[in-house]
Formats: sequence, structure tokens, C-alpha cells
Amino acid sequence: MTDTGWHEDVLGPSYERLELPLGDDAEGPVVATLVRRRRHAADHLRPHPGPLHDVDVLYVHGWSDYFFQTELAERVERLGARFHALDLRKYGRSLRPHQTPGHVTDLDTYDEDIAAALDAIRAGHAGQQRRLVPMGHSTGGLTLALWTARHPDLVAGLVLNSPWLEFQADAIGRAVVAPVVKLGAKRNPLAPMPAVDPGFYTRTVSSSAEGSWTYDQHWRPERGFPLHPGWLAAVFTGQEHVARGLGIAVPVLVLLSDRSMLQPRWNEGMSRADVALNVDAVARRALSLGDEVTVRRLHGALHDVVLSAGPVRERAYDTVGRWAATLPR
Repeated sequence: MTDTGWHEDVLGPSYERLELPLGDDAEGPVVATLVRRRRHAADHLRPHPGPLHDVDVLYVHGWSDYFFQTELAERVERLGARFHALDLRKYGRSLRPHQTPGHVTDLDTYDEDIAAALDAIRAGHAGQQRRLVPMGHSTGGLTLALWTARHPDLVAGLVLNSPWLEFQADAIGRAVVAPVVKLGAKRNPLAPMPAVDPGFYTRTVSSSAEGSWTYDQHWRPERGFPLHPGWLAAVFTGQEHVARGLGIAVPVLVLLSDRSMLQPRWNEGMSRADVALNVDAVARRALSLGDEVTVRRLHGALHDVVLSAGPVRERAYDTVGRWAATLPR
């Protein structure tokens, strides 16, 4: 694969995208989409190479989401890395009208998306030896943790931004709910499920409400995509694997808010908390990832840490930079 096929992205002339064909599934043709920031002359004139100067970062979004966090890309590249983001099949740029948004029945399916993305990234290196540091948010964090455990030789480190490593009601709740969901998934994986997202997360981030960010609300809807038991069963299976221990040998950084607010009524404090995950349960479960796990709890952080208020984001980027400097070469 060569650089042909890259086109200007919806984020504007500073970004470009590459469509990655993945064949067909039961719903028809499937693609993933790789996004990267265009390189400018100034990018090659930094006085110091940065702790990630020989690193490729591959970012994977969460549920009902896609890549639009341009500040994240710019700050990671300021550390010296080459940043790429992957819109998985049936999400964002990769979503087609004939598809059920976000639907898979096994998180391992994304091995194909990630493999295609890595092939495209390597094609631009002209034989250079570079390290890989995947970075995942929420369900993307769960997906990348499982992928890293299956591909240990490809990864130098792993960054997880509020990864969905455990059910909101903790392991006991998952043990009760998962068998019911999995039975439903066997009978009808695409059966409709009750809506559970009250829209509070969107309210905390969207510039149309209390937040500061503008994005495509078709690709990131106010109350999320409709839930189906096939997809939720895949998440529960992934969380069960994490609970048994993944044995990841490379350093892992987990960024989390210092508190959750999981309640049915809006509260102004939600604009400084995670309204999607039980962060205490995730912090405990993070210790099941591997031997060298750093958990950083950030006061006032949102579910997507890099969409939090400016001072919180600065602490997050500082944490990533200091952690990156410790990675083995």
C-alpha cells in the first residue's frame, strides 16, 4: 500500500483520511477509516525530538463516537510521535447507511481493522523501525487492551483513556446481568434494548449545551446509538477476559476521572465527573491488565479525559509526557 488514496478529511485541510476496505459481513461491504494529521515543515524543526520521537500512536474511539479530538493529535505529535486515529467499522467516517451503527458480536473482529491500519501506517515509513503505542478511549480502550494481550510483540506501551474495563455495577453486577444478555444475543443479537443513555455525557461535552466541543451529531448522537444484545454480550465477554488477567508485559497508562456521577437526574457537578463509567471499579480492574500499570486519577475530568476543562487536559497531557519518557527503547 502507498500513500495514494489519502484525501482531505472532514476536519479540514490539516487532516487527511484513508479508507480501508475490509470485505463483507452479513450487512454488506465493510470499511474502516484511518485519519492522520498532515505534516508541515515546522513539525520537522523541533529543537528536541521528544520522548515519542520514534513512536506511532494509533487512537481508537469509544462507543457511539469517532475521532474529532484534534488537540489530542497535536499534543501527541508535540511529544514527537506520529499520530493516527482509526474510525472502526460502522462508526463515524466508516458508517454506511445499510449498517447497524457500531454492531459487532465479538471485539476480536476489530483485529482486521487494526491490522489494516497498521499496514497503512507502516507503508509510509520506508522501512524505518518505529515503536507502536496504541491509545484507546472507553470501549476502544477495552478493545485495545484485549488486542495488546494478543499481540504483545507489536506494542511498546499502551495508553487508556477511561477504558470500559468493568461493568458500571462492578463484577458482581456483571455476573448477574451478563448471562441474561448473552442468552438474548444467541436468540436475536440485533433485538432492540431499552435506551439507557439520558444524554448527560453529551451535555457535558457539546458546545450546544454545557460543553466546549463541536462535532458531527450524526456520528456521535446525543443519546448514543441504539443498544443490541449481540454487541453488549461482546463487551461483557471482553470484560471477563480482563478480570481473569491479561498479562500485558509493556507499560500501561490509565487516565481516569477522580469520581463518577451515575444518577438519573442532571446535576451541575456532572460537568466535572465521569457520567458513563464507575471509575472506582475501573481503577481496581486496571490492575488486572498486566505487570506495570500506572493509574492516574484526574480531579474534575470527564469520561473522555481530553475533552475536560483546559487545566484538566493540561494535567493529562503532562502525565502522558512524563509516562512516555519512561518507556523502554
